[in-house]
Amino acid sequence: MIERGPISKAIMERRSIYPKLYNSTEIPDETIRYVLDHANRAPSHRHTEPWRFVVFKNDSLNDLSEYLSDWYVTNTPEDKFSQRKFDKTKNKPFQCGAVIAIVMQRDLEEKVPEWEEIAAVSCAVQNMYLICHELEIGCYWSTPKAILEANEFLDLARGQRCLGLFYMGYRKELPALTEKGDISARTHWRKPNK
Repeated sequence: MIERGPISKAIMERRSIYPKLYNSTEIPDETIRYVLDHANRAPSHRHTEPWRFVVFKNDSLNDLSEYLSDWYVTNTPEDKFSQRKFDKTKNKPFQCGAVIAIVMQRDLEEKVPEWEEIAAVSCAVQNMYLICHELEIGCYWSTPKAILEANEFLDLARGQRCLGLFYMGYRKELPALTEKGDISARTHWRKPNK
C-alpha cells in the first residue's frame, strides 16, 4: 500500500467552504500573493500562462457588492425578484476576507485551442484550492452569471474572459468532506485487441 504524503493528504482533504462559514478576519496581502504565486505555477501549453486575477478586499468589496446586486436588479424580471436572493448577493462579498475574479487571457495569436487556456486556468485554481487548504483558509470557486458578464466592470482587455469568483475567508469551522464515488466506476482499463 502506498503511504500518503502531504500532497496526497491535501488533495484528499480539500473541500469547498462557503462564505457563511468564514469569520471576518482580513486576509493579509502577503497571504493572497502567496496563494497567487502558487496559482502561477500551474502548467500551460506553450507557456501562455493565461491566468489573470482581480483582487477585491477591504473597500473594493463594496464595488463588487454593488455591481453584483445592481446586476441582479437589472437582469431579474420583476415577478422573479427575490429580496432574499438580492440580500444574499449584496452581502456575500462582505463575509469574505478577499474575493478574486478569475480571468482567462486568450492567447491573441491563438497558438493553442481556447479549451487548453481554460484548462490551464482551472489548474491554477486547483493550486489555489490546495494552498488555501494548507493555510486553513476556506475558499470556493463560483460562477454567477453576473461576473461572467462583467467585462466592463472588471476592465478586461481584448481576449480576456472572466471565469468566475474565488471566495476566500478564514474558516469558522471545517465542514465534513463530501463523499466521492468509487473511481473504479469511472475507470475503464483498456485491454489489448489481441
